[in-house]
Order: sequence, then structure tokens, then C-alpha cells
Amino acid sequence: MSHLHFTTKHANAATVKHNWYVVDGTNQTVGRLASKIAAVLRGKNKAYYTPHVDCGDYVVVINADKLVFTGNKMDEKLYINFSGYPGGKKEEAAKDLLRRKPEAVLERAVKGMLPKNRLGRKMFNKLFVYAGNEHPHSAQQPKELKF
Repeated sequence: MSHLHFTTKHANAATVKHNWYVVDGTNQTVGRLASKIAAVLRGKNKAYYTPHVDCGDYVVVINADKLVFTGNKMDEKLYINFSGYPGGKKEEAAKDLLRRKPEAVLERAVKGMLPKNRLGRKMFNKLFVYAGNEHPHSAQQPKELKF
């Protein structure tokens, strides 16, 4: 074999190691935090990142109720749900959704940044968001991930 010709190493399910990370959402901006979490879920923080393989890690987010928006987004940003039926459009402001269900704000932001296929759905299932300071994933020995 020539030493001038190298092959690219591709990751597969047997070679990938999934780690656990805990992220504190206190005073974090929603979009900036979501983009960094999406990169970790995809595995882009690893040297052996392969686009068609799930190389990502598990992410646990605590204190999702303390996330912040910049500018006037808290009042002006609308989250829209449409059932498909006439009159089935529901709108909710960001401050109302953050008060009612704070996990949904970050989950929707991260989901929009992942691929729209079965691999993206598999990556999204490795995200766990909690409004409070407690989480049930302490058995996996998660590491702190600072942004």
C-alpha cells in the first residue's frame, strides 16, 4: 500500500461512542443554545463525524424555564399550530408558551435545526429538556457542557 494514498475513515454503529451531557439553560439565549445543542446531537463535535451515521451524544437540558430571548421576541414571536381543518390555526406568543410549557420552546428550536428525515428523528430522541433543576438521568454519569 502506498503511503501517499490514504482512505477516509467512516464511523458506523459499532465504532460510535455516545456520551451524556448536561446543559444549564439559565440566562441562555434560545437560538444560540439550540444551535450548539443541535451540533452535539448530530455529532459535529467529534473528529469522526459522518453525516449518514448517528454520531451524536445525549443532551439533558435543565432550567429551560429560565431561557431568554433577545429584542422583542418574547412578545412578538408567535408559535403556530395548524390542525389542517378550517379554523384549526392556533397562535401563541413566546412568553405564553414559555410560561405554559417551557420545554417546548427549546425542543421546537432544536428540532428545526436537525435533518428532516428518520436520522433527524433519531437524533431528536436523544434530547431531554426539563423546566426545573432536577433530572432523572443521573445514572448515566453525564458531564457538564458549558457554552
